[in-house]
Amino acid sequence: MPLDGICMQAVAEELRPELLGLRIDKVQQPARDQVILLLRGNKRLLLNAGANTPRIQLTALTRDNPAEPPMFCMLLRKHLVGGRVAAVTQPPLERLVRLELDVTDDFGQPGRRTLVLEAMGRRSNLILLDGEGRIIDCLRRVDADMSAARQVLPGLYYEPPASVGRLPVTEETENGFREKISAANPERSVDAFLLDHYFGISPLIARELAFRSAGETDAHLFDLGAVGEDRLWKELSGLIRAIQENHFTPICLKKDGKMADFTYCPIAQYGPAMETVRYDTFSTLMDDFYALREQQERVRQRGADLLRTATTARDRIRRKLAMQEKDYAATQNRDQLRIYGDLITANLYRMERGAARLETENFYDPECRPVAIPLDPLLTPQQNAAKYYKRYTKAKTAEKYLAEQMALARRDLDYLESVLEELSRAETEQDFLDIRGELRDAGFLRRQGKKEQNRPAKPLEFRTTSGFRVLVGRNNRQNDKLTRSADHRDIWLHTQKIHGSHVILCTGGREVDDDTIVEAAKLAAWFSQAREGANVPVDYTPVKNVKKPAGVRPGMVIYSTCRTVNVAPEEGLVKKLQLS
Repeated sequence: MPLDGICMQAVAEELRPELLGLRIDKVQQPARDQVILLLRGNKRLLLNAGANTPRIQLTALTRDNPAEPPMFCMLLRKHLVGGRVAAVTQPPLERLVRLELDVTDDFGQPGRRTLVLEAMGRRSNLILLDGEGRIIDCLRRVDADMSAARQVLPGLYYEPPASVGRLPVTEETENGFREKISAANPERSVDAFLLDHYFGISPLIARELAFRSAGETDAHLFDLGAVGEDRLWKELSGLIRAIQENHFTPICLKKDGKMADFTYCPIAQYGPAMETVRYDTFSTLMDDFYALREQQERVRQRGADLLRTATTARDRIRRKLAMQEKDYAATQNRDQLRIYGDLITANLYRMERGAARLETENFYDPECRPVAIPLDPLLTPQQNAAKYYKRYTKAKTAEKYLAEQMALARRDLDYLESVLEELSRAETEQDFLDIRGELRDAGFLRRQGKKEQNRPAKPLEFRTTSGFRVLVGRNNRQNDKLTRSADHRDIWLHTQKIHGSHVILCTGGREVDDDTIVEAAKLAAWFSQAREGANVPVDYTPVKNVKKPAGVRPGMVIYSTCRTVNVAPEEGLVKKLQLS
């Protein structure tokens, strides 16, 4: 369910007592559509104006910021840093929240600024207003060419989005409901009737009201009858009362263990197909719900060109390798070419120029069975024999060359598969910069004239239940560095024959129990291509047994005398063990 107007009211009610009076210490813009206000008391207020994930919430997740802050971020810092949150308001059931902020200008005079979040899908926006309601600037400027009805540009007075014309559900009365349902087409479905007449209800809640009143989500009005109409009004009036009294419960719906939806009240329409999980706060719920989606969106936006480059190179190498394997298979029949040359040479005395075929006994065959040898009529018998010997020598040379080229192709293919796995886990801007540099060094990307700012990222760090430190590489370069710099007594872990991160269990020479090995192995399985697996083999061995051969691609190592443990990756364990 998108963050509808009712859910937005629930979030605003939750945030209001948390934010009022707090001072804004910093402003960050980690992504194009995200702004984070760092408030006194170590609170982070996230305002997301992305088309797919618009929302406002307190977040506990840390996000890396770009090396150079965007212009809109610099503008917000100028106007908002030092200001205090005076009010958090929302027009009734609108997907819009206003943060009223008391600020002080450059001359020490008190003033007012308003930060407006419009969480309306692809039309989402974040707008900064001055004390008179004029637009100072916004994330997305909308001119007359983009919208003739409503422009959002600096200098204009802010106008809220136009009303949709439907009745806000909180203003409905029983008489009004009875009149609407009696005048409605009985062929209309119950959920469509609710969406047609009431503003603020989402499709999920409309289906839930239909299910509670008629027992089916796709019930029609003619299915209700008088008793069903009474039940529908009872459910609708109960929803209205809960909205008016701000009685909301953060609910997450999970399917097969994965978050599928969230809402503000219990949902019964899915039955046992969906698991219902209650949260303490909407902010915690949205942190968990949007974490994976945001990562996928970052990969799509920042890593699209890298993903395209790596995928194209991988597919090209696959096609090349298939052709090489076909040619290599052909070289395995080269002895037949030498035999043909020998048979032609042995029968020169009986051959005539211009013949298209030589039929003779194959004296290499124990049974001396006859064989027909194709000839080129334009060549002499001696030239035909020389041609077969030349093809034999060429195939013999090609076998060695193709074996070398196939080994290189398989090496590059394996490397590119590991890069694609890295891209699927990349989160921060530095992760993408590291992968870009890695592909550039490997020759899969051209070098650019402009030098990119490089701030080497640190490996992911975890702490096991028994207190051991665990480090996980983010990319192939970091995997190499991590393994190279580890103590020889530390334990190195990696998924068996599956691309993934190098994991170092820092022992400091202490004995490690089996439970700690299992926890570190689960981290190795989670940060690999086998993340969705249920029984993932993970090899582990002391770091001293891990070697990097000369000339191999980043992240490639060999190891010996390892042991293997089979584990199931657990997202909950990863979050529990990770250090901020």
